[in-house]
Amino acid sequence: MSVDTGDRRELVYHVAVSLDGFIAAPDGDYSAFPVEGDHLAALLAEFTDTIPSHVQSALGLVADRSRFDTVLMGWNTYTPALRAGIVSPYAHLRQIVVGSPGREVGPDVELVQDPVATVRELKAGSGASVYLAGGGHLAGSLLDEIDRVHLKVNPVVLGDGIPLFGRAGYRPRPFDTVGRRDFTSGVSFVELVPRR
Repeated sequence: MSVDTGDRRELVYHVAVSLDGFIAAPDGDYSAFPVEGDHLAALLAEFTDTIPSHVQSALGLVADRSRFDTVLMGWNTYTPALRAGIVSPYAHLRQIVVGSPGREVGPDVELVQDPVATVRELKAGSGASVYLAGGGHLAGSLLDEIDRVHLKVNPVVLGDGIPLFGRAGYRPRPFDTVGRRDFTSGVSFVELVPRR
């Protein structure tokens, strides 16, 4: 499903989304999305790098960092792991969290304040792509830096919640669909790139 990017390092927004464009409930809960079905095998096999380290360990998986070697998270994406006592949720990747100065993060996690400058620096370097794990507000602030979007479109309408790109403001930006896979679970993997 992925398009060859050559040696260019990309920022890839890989995220589950509802039919009405929300990545989570208003309180950040995403339990409405199905966790069983034939799409799960494809997710675990092809996107192992995006699975938190403790989940990989429980499932006997090992990420090879071939797709992603860095994860970028907003503060609200990182805090559920912190609340659960997991200070390094993606220990297999370089972990960067966008947050206010002075916030407590794990010893293997970098705290940054300027996501755009951070992404541009990462993209200028070498390595695998950068996994933008969310949330919606961070994705909206990085919309012009995103090179690829991998949507896991779930067959559910939430009605309200955290929008896919936060409240980025009205400014149409066309994307082209470069891949799509539909599963019997009702989930679809859709891959898009910005029209240049």
